[in-house]
Amino acid sequence: MTEGDTGLGGMGDEAAEISPSTTARLLAAAGAAADKKGQDVVVLEVGPIMAITEAFVIVSGTSARHVRTLVEEVERAVKQVDGQGPASVEGLGDATWVLLDFGDFVVHVFDSEKRRFYGLERLWADARTIPWEDSVERAVEVPQLL
Repeated sequence: MTEGDTGLGGMGDEAAEISPSTTARLLAAAGAAADKKGQDVVVLEVGPIMAITEAFVIVSGTSARHVRTLVEEVERAVKQVDGQGPASVEGLGDATWVLLDFGDFVVHVFDSEKRRFYGLERLWADARTIPWEDSVERAVEVPQLL
């Protein structure tokens, strides 16, 4: 981390809008997806672009069963941080694109084909990618400080 960074894997002051509790929750989601072999986990800071949520976590699964497993693990991990699950879950029926709306952030779990087709990273190209891999350990410490 460079001088002046405020956390979240090297994010600078422009990202200070993301609260510590949101940071802990979205890092738990990203880490849980990666732990269950989710492919290409990406965290985008969309708050400066859209007012309805602060960040997206995007991940791909290799099959419908894998997508469902990722969804279950993400939900479990976020609940472990603060006891709160998603406000809504959409798309679990066919499990090609499942959206978990946690309010302050949204998790998109795709199968690989749907992710390529919809290209959320392309659609939200103006959003800053948040490097999260080195920050997962710090997220565990945040709830203890609140």
